Amino acid sequence: MKKIKIALPAILIVLSAVLTFAADAKGKSSYFQITAYHYSTPEQETMIDGFLKQAYLPVLHKKGINNVGCFKPITNDTATDKLIYVIRSFKNIEQLAKIDNELWNVESFGDDGGAYLNTDYNKPAYTRIENIILISFDVAPMLTLPALKSPKSEHIYELRSYEAASEKLHNNKVHMFNQGGETTLFTRLNFNPVFYGKVLAGSKMPNLMYMTSFENREERDAHWKAFSSDPQWKKISSMPEYQHNMSKSDIILMKATDYSDF
Repeated sequence: MKKIKIALPAILIVLSAVLTFAADAKGKSSYFQITAYHYSTPEQETMIDGFLKQAYLPVLHKKGINNVGCFKPITNDTATDKLIYVIRSFKNIEQLAKIDNELWNVESFGDDGGAYLNTDYNKPAYTRIENIILISFDVAPMLTLPALKSPKSEHIYELRSYEAASEKLHNNKVHMFNQGGETTLFTRLNFNPVFYGKVLAGSKMPNLMYMTSFENREERDAHWKAFSSDPQWKKISSMPEYQHNMSKSDIILMKATDYSDF
């Protein structure tokens, strides 16, 4: 059977057409793209790091895409499938598609793409790449750079993914964040949220994802202890209308790379 490949910009244009209902009516929403680089060897890690630091982020910055986050899970040290996450924000789907199309003209990176772009077919720079596209929540339309005060090496970034058993239950969980007060609680307890987003395209759907940040691991644990015992959370989580709206959660604790804007 002949396989048909569809370019990412084309997919994004389709998304823009069929998912306009998801956009904020006042045009305040933004879109996030999360790219997960899967790799297994130190050589691959070196190639990916070099490309992101010397080529990819500098080109994004020149195009006006700032606050690009690059993170590595704490579990990378022991995992067979290791990961680097890259998170960036766009004003709309059209901007995302336009910049993606421009970036992958190899000439955009000049000689800085180096080993990554010119790697041999039998020595790939990664195992695979996974892309996730999200639209921001109504109550938090922008990607936020946290104002953490401790040394960067101590910062903890927590990426959470909440899947649901159906689209209806998924939308109910999104409502719980937006109108139900869950994001308000995160703000009051100083979770330093980076973003909240509804997944429009990805390998796990229906799904929402969000990222919080902390000064260090101890502060992260203390914050979640306070969250679980907070009267507002106990009230929200016990409300009949918000029951069973999450079927699976993934929690990833990460450190920012030395070249990350975070």
